[in-house]
Amino acid sequence: MSRPITVILNHTLGVAEASRRLQEGFGRIRQSLSGGMMFRFEETWESETALRFTARGLGQTITGAVDVFPQHVRIEATLPGLLASLAEIIAGRVEKEGQILLEKK
Repeated sequence: MSRPITVILNHTLGVAEASRRLQEGFGRIRQSLSGGMMFRFEETWESETALRFTARGLGQTITGAVDVFPQHVRIEATLPGLLASLAEIIAGRVEKEGQILLEKK
């Protein structure tokens, strides 16, 4: 059975800077989301603040979205059966990598 996860990342960067950092650093989040497994990602930035993605690998498909708001970023993904059991670990990795990208520098 699939399982949705949602990660909220607070920031004080503003929409434009948060979006820029996420666009440049999405590879780190991709790697965290896949847990280091071999997944092929397809990503589409529908606007400056809305990313939709699909990851396929190991016979599994992950779908998700990243939405940037003025004071937070919401990352949502639906994990398929095999990965659903790792939801807390994957969410923790995504949160950690996302916070690193959005730290005030």
